[in-house]
Amino acid sequence: MAGPRGPRRDTRGIVDAPELFTHVRFRRREPAPELRPYLEHYWLIDWDLPEPYTSHLVPHPSVNLVFERYADCGDDEAGFAEVSGIGLELFTQKLEGRGRVCGVQFRPGGFHPFAPERPVSEWTGRRVPASEVFAPPAAPSAVLDPAREDERIAALDAYLLALGPEPDPQADRAMALAELVRTDRTVRRVSALARAEGVSVRSLQRLFATYVGVGPKWVILRYRIHEALERAESEPAVDWAELAADLGYSDQAHLVRDFTATVGVPPTALTAR
Repeated sequence: MAGPRGPRRDTRGIVDAPELFTHVRFRRREPAPELRPYLEHYWLIDWDLPEPYTSHLVPHPSVNLVFERYADCGDDEAGFAEVSGIGLELFTQKLEGRGRVCGVQFRPGGFHPFAPERPVSEWTGRRVPASEVFAPPAAPSAVLDPAREDERIAALDAYLLALGPEPDPQADRAMALAELVRTDRTVRRVSALARAEGVSVRSLQRLFATYVGVGPKWVILRYRIHEALERAESEPAVDWAELAADLGYSDQAHLVRDFTATVGVPPTALTAR
């Protein structure tokens, strides 16, 4: 099983993170110890904006459970909860007025033990009411109402612990492999990952479809694009040819093509900004 670790401190996946942080309060918090093998972290966002702001995110290969309340919820003042499967495209969210979001980011492979009846790929590219996935359904007000942040975290812990994640060696295996892809730059090809794991490529693809929600090739690409995005926004002069080689691309043009297709703008647009 993937070893517990504290919430990440990087901003990978967030497009123009410094700009986002001037508009919202963004925090990551650790879940209860019993949940850490399955969860990356909780993420909390609050905002009170005089003018609308649009955020952009290159999604991680993770499922999220999201409790949300917006100023324009109308009659649904309690807010709502939804399961957000892995996003295949750039995620864009317009924020305006006042709002609050409390999210649960599962580790790649860590969602399946909470909803073992269906493959995780069933949720990929979809956002569905949490009541369609979990029983009992989540109560958004229990998570969103407390003024104290610690109370919101406790409510998330209580709900997820009550769901009783089922231990599953295959989920542990999928989590470990996804973590290897995330942390080891030398993992560049699905065939090599399959050989190292002692399985066929097809078996590895089935494992990822069932437990992660996308194929291993997609996970490899997404984590490399995350790194390229972080470099583009944090370094004044990126050597894209060198970075392409570091990330396992055959040449700079292929990296730029994948980056532009995923982020929506070429790397030069971000470095210039």
